[in-house]
Amino acid sequence: MDWTTHEVTNVVTELQNYNVYATDAALQEAVQRAGAGQHHDELMRYGSLLGREETLRMARDANYFKPELRTFDRQGRRIDRVEFHPAWHGMMKMAREQNLVSQPFSDSRPGAWAAYAAGFSMHGQIEAGSQCPNSMTFACIPVLQKEPVLFDQLAPKLYSRSYDPRDIPLAEKDSILIGMGMTEKQGGSDVRTNTTRAIPLGAGGRGGEYEIVGHKWFFSAPMCDAHLVLARTTNGVSCFFVPRFRPDGRKNAVHIQRLKDKVGNRSNASSEVEFLGAWGQMVGEEGRGIPTIIEMAAHTRLNCVMGSTGTIRQALVQAIHYARHREAFGKPLAAQPLMTNVLADMALESEAATHLMMRLTEAFAAVDATPLQQAYKRIVTPAAKFWIAKRSIELSAEAMEVFGGNGYIDDSPMGRLYREAPVISIWEGSGNVMALDVIRAIGREPAAMSALLDELGSSCRQDPTLRQHAETLTALLRADALTLERSARRVAQTLILLVQAKLLLEHAPGAVSDGFVASRFDAQWGRVFGTLAPDLSHAAIVDRAWPV
Repeated sequence: MDWTTHEVTNVVTELQNYNVYATDAALQEAVQRAGAGQHHDELMRYGSLLGREETLRMARDANYFKPELRTFDRQGRRIDRVEFHPAWHGMMKMAREQNLVSQPFSDSRPGAWAAYAAGFSMHGQIEAGSQCPNSMTFACIPVLQKEPVLFDQLAPKLYSRSYDPRDIPLAEKDSILIGMGMTEKQGGSDVRTNTTRAIPLGAGGRGGEYEIVGHKWFFSAPMCDAHLVLARTTNGVSCFFVPRFRPDGRKNAVHIQRLKDKVGNRSNASSEVEFLGAWGQMVGEEGRGIPTIIEMAAHTRLNCVMGSTGTIRQALVQAIHYARHREAFGKPLAAQPLMTNVLADMALESEAATHLMMRLTEAFAAVDATPLQQAYKRIVTPAAKFWIAKRSIELSAEAMEVFGGNGYIDDSPMGRLYREAPVISIWEGSGNVMALDVIRAIGREPAAMSALLDELGSSCRQDPTLRQHAETLTALLRADALTLERSARRVAQTLILLVQAKLLLEHAPGAVSDGFVASRFDAQWGRVFGTLAPDLSHAAIVDRAWPV
């Protein structure tokens, strides 16, 4: 029987075939301010590629068909190989060809750092899992540059814009990826408790060969061509370069025990491994492995800010698109006054994150490490990682709610975004680790913090509300050590909100900056989106965020 029970109407078609870059006014303006005009056409092309229907399908497939571990081949040989769906390789190829692995180091044109930040955050809007191995490879470059002999061998493969997925020895590869192996079962973030041992194969010391025995509880990503690994020598925890294949071409003794069954970030493989006499080469000074790896972590934390900014932006765009095309009670959702308030509030969050991301990138790009630039790089970066990552979790949940029940279905665009958001808040240091790092950095960099407070004081002087909160921050920093540690999250939050307010006052339209200052420093602000004052230009804020 040919029955028709109803006609399908008022169901929103998925957002596709749009330009991720061309539709983001705040990001374009920030890229131009950073002197990255030479990169405009490349970013436009990449923004168009990312928004295509076939790219969106590829991103979905990469997350639906999760990586699989092959411990042995059919003949019984140990291979410890992770197999990925072709869609994963497609996303990795796109990022590599856009130079989202080494651009700040390999691209000599002005504005390379800004172009990298823009491209990296845009890529994460569409597929976030593939950012992990690319981010770690990017972050290892400044560490390896301090090992000239090793870096001379690796530089062409690190700087390559071709993607080489083959599981073969380093010398035979066209391009390589490098991951990290830090945490163990008993310690987690407290890597000082690591028990993995490194035994010298000869004289040892910096650049020396070692045999490594132990384990890593989180080893990301296992199919990278090498990893920077922490292991203990007689002189303390040191850092080692551990490739998948030994110099003689044999597979290294890094055994993948299993892949993590993660809540999100499903396209990317994270693993547990054991080292059964794995070959490694010491990087940095013996016993100084933690400071060595922390330099790498400083760059990955910058990437975390970029990634969370991308999540916030994509959640906002999806919410506005849905609200404009879904009708309720006789008119589009986006025309409902309370929904407009919610969307405008989310738009403020997105633009504030974008300006903060680009300001941090400026600090990392600076050749002259002034106290102020050092403050942004060393103090504001962990505070931003703490704050923006947490805001991405709240905002993605709010965006899902805009969709109603349609958003809580796993094949909705919001399902993956919602699952993806928490990983950045956890990876490279959870909230407490970041907040405490802010306090430690302030103590170690008094001149930098003084320069930052001076800048904030100057920008906040004209606004009574901002001036009051700047004074509150200064008072918090004068507390005794125990009180300061207990207040670490409050310090990080206050600092970031003041920095974001300053940046928006300088670079955003009045409706955006006024809305942000009026809401984020309101004593009644409960971090629930949609509580903006009724006299703000809600529609103008939404239209700037998504003019489509």
